[in-house]
Amino acid sequence: MENFERKHSNYRLISMNEDQLESELKNWAREDLIAWLSWNDPNGVYNDSQSLLEFDNIMSYEEGVSIIMNQILER
Repeated sequence: MENFERKHSNYRLISMNEDQLESELKNWAREDLIAWLSWNDPNGVYNDSQSLLEFDNIMSYEEGVSIIMNQILER
């Protein structure tokens, strides 16, 4: 029996190498980055309202890509 969680589309990033991941993320909107980061790290602060309250700024697109790359490649 397959693990239901592994069927979630967010898991596909985890199996990508650095070049594939970088290429994939070029097509993502900032909101997509925030959604993936929030899914992958539910205790993290990624959405704008929480980020403004906690850090008085919001995550840029480039920061989002960098965080995803680090979270995946450093596993």
